Amino acid sequence: MSQPEPTSQNVLPTWVESSLIKGMLRGIERESLRMQSDGFLSQAGHPRALGSALTHPHITTDYSEALMEFITPPQDTIKKALDYLTDIHAIVHRHLENEEKLWPMSMPCMLDSRDESIPLAQYGSSNIGLFKTLYRHGLGVRYGRRMQTISGVHYNLSFPDHLFEALQQQEQDEALKDLSLQDYRSHRYMGLIRNFIRLTPLVMFLVGASPAVCQCFMTGRDHHLLPLVKGTLYTPYATALRMGRFGYQNSAQKQLGIHYNNLQDYLDGLQKAVKTPYKPFSRLGLNTADGQPTQINDHVLQIENEYYSLVRPKQVPQEGETPSQALENRGIAYVELRAVDVNPYSPIGINEDTAGFLEVVALYCLLQDSPALFGEEQEIIEQNQTEVVNRGRAPNAAILADGQCYPIEDWCAMHLQRMQPLAELLNQTYATDLYSNAMKMMQIRVDEVDATLSALVVGDTRTQGSMWHFGQHLAQQHSSVYEAHQLSPETLAYFEEMSQKSLQQQQQLEQDSSVSFADYLAQYR
Repeated sequence: MSQPEPTSQNVLPTWVESSLIKGMLRGIERESLRMQSDGFLSQAGHPRALGSALTHPHITTDYSEALMEFITPPQDTIKKALDYLTDIHAIVHRHLENEEKLWPMSMPCMLDSRDESIPLAQYGSSNIGLFKTLYRHGLGVRYGRRMQTISGVHYNLSFPDHLFEALQQQEQDEALKDLSLQDYRSHRYMGLIRNFIRLTPLVMFLVGASPAVCQCFMTGRDHHLLPLVKGTLYTPYATALRMGRFGYQNSAQKQLGIHYNNLQDYLDGLQKAVKTPYKPFSRLGLNTADGQPTQINDHVLQIENEYYSLVRPKQVPQEGETPSQALENRGIAYVELRAVDVNPYSPIGINEDTAGFLEVVALYCLLQDSPALFGEEQEIIEQNQTEVVNRGRAPNAAILADGQCYPIEDWCAMHLQRMQPLAELLNQTYATDLYSNAMKMMQIRVDEVDATLSALVVGDTRTQGSMWHFGQHLAQQHSSVYEAHQLSPETLAYFEEMSQKSLQQQQQLEQDSSVSFADYLAQYR
């Protein structure tokens, strides 16, 4: 194997200074299952004291009624985002009933043998609420409900317009210089996305934390996993099974050929998928024998959000807009980094090191050249991802890049080294050492594979006797943290008001539904 070339090009252009980075925003979405005191998935409804999952801006549900999702608003520092996320956890913990706890891992807690025991999220009787539940029913019909109990962390990040303006002034290509700021910003964000896809194996290796699963998760599935301890399966060198074929996968999507080479191609590909029937889904039927709908449609995607990607371009939709229409109308506002496992050791699923690392990676991806990404390279990237997911910690794990084969540690170390100037720039911008500390932690994981989160999870699962016991142990520890967390009177009052307001908004939507759901659905179909 050859060694990666040391950095020859300067990753950080000399004209980029810290004032250009000021104004970055980040928001975090964290998913977590509610777990009963016996370790099984909660069967109870979303706690009413937390408001309406349909309309609450910060506390909602994802696939299952038991899969909570916590959403921070955009914040101007990492500390503020993490503090906000901690407040949400503490509020939620106060309102959990019957000794329920938040499960601390990406792969789910105990599931029984029946798919129907995974309750679909319920959003009330408004058409939009019923539509959201039907979408989830369709996902269950298509892929099974087990896959939908997996949790992750999504890291949302935007860079300030003055950075894009400065980048555009430096362009040599006249066509790029002539673009509107909106189109140029979208062009650069698509470049970031392509580079992030190329670097996903690095992210999985360094922050992957799902090397094992409860045996119950694999019920009825063929697999190559081995027993770790009683009731727990793994592969010895896995890093992030959540990101592999037992995680969020959709074979139909593989054939979509959705490209990230420019925003319009991406949107066209997405629209085509939402409008193209797919035979295996048609065979599942649209309605039951007595006319009850089972999926929104029989297309490759029921709605755009069904497209599972490692990173998404995003724009905040205005009323009545789909995510695609928002992007088409106003371009990309931020990117959503989705290849991030829940960190089981953090009470809020993510810590400063991961957040700082992701921001350095995103800036690196933005400033680097980003050639178009086509099928052949995409296949190599997918091979690299599979290698890291299943055997990233193996002594002979290797990455293919630039026509060469590199030991994974060398490839990771090369990129971390090239990112150093960016970590220093971010430190300078925020008058902190958070970013260089994050990079030091990642370097430790590269130098000593046993320091990776995935290696720690395997060791601790073995020590505790099963993934279930380990998860229970962490959940108990984390609940003590939530209980000790001081909430200001203003924060308590704000979340109380949000709960009440969200319930009123849901009620309003239910009263406003003049069209029957059957007609509403027929119109969509």
